[in-house]
Amino acid sequence: MDLGLKGKKVILTGGSRGIGREALEIFAEEGCDVAFFSRNPAQVEETVKSLSRHGGKVFGEALDIGDLDAYKAWLEKAAGELGGCDIFVPGASASGQGATGDWDACYNTDIKGTVMGCETLEPWLEKSGSGAIVIMASTAGTETFIVPQAFNALKAALMTYSGQLAQMVGPKGIRVNCVSPGPIYFAGGNWEAIKGAAPELYDATEAAFALGRWGGPEEVARTIVFLSSPASSYTTGTNVIIDGGYTKRVQF
Repeated sequence: MDLGLKGKKVILTGGSRGIGREALEIFAEEGCDVAFFSRNPAQVEETVKSLSRHGGKVFGEALDIGDLDAYKAWLEKAAGELGGCDIFVPGASASGQGATGDWDACYNTDIKGTVMGCETLEPWLEKSGSGAIVIMASTAGTETFIVPQAFNALKAALMTYSGQLAQMVGPKGIRVNCVSPGPIYFAGGNWEAIKGAAPELYDATEAAFALGRWGGPEEVARTIVFLSSPASSYTTGTNVIIDGGYTKRVQF
């Protein structure tokens, strides 16, 4: 299937590893120009080198989203470097910093980072004529998960924000959807650390997947790319669960 992504301009935050990195690779393979940031300069450099082999424009810089003024300035700079923005994926999360229990970090990174990004890039997305936003939530926000913590509650808030934003910007030609991954395993990720520190939790989680295995970041990334593409042009205001059957809700 031709996703219709060639030439699209993508801004994705937190893209040097895990789900964000895999999404960038697919966007670049599809012929998109891409911009991203990450806190680790060495990872940014390696990611830029990898993405550049696909032939499109790549703009990557090291940035800490904790400085929200610098973050807003970076978004404007990225849109200028690419010459516009057709797709925005606010993927930076306090989870990547191991701060799922830190209310301030989760609020500033996951909530304010997402909302500020959408507000800053809205004029660029409207100008696109086929703008798309894919907000990153989590199954930790759809049902009870381990213990009460900031990450779970604030990801649930993002689902509500996503649906309401979809209604507001739909008339401007901007689609907004949400993706909620379940537990995803990758080298350097949270579940690799849990495997060593809490093997009982790791084993119990693995046993709960209906598909009988862990999901990889590329399996989430493919859905992100599809939802943001013209191939999914009539989809907005939805939340897609990608969890290998980990959650047990009946979805209507």
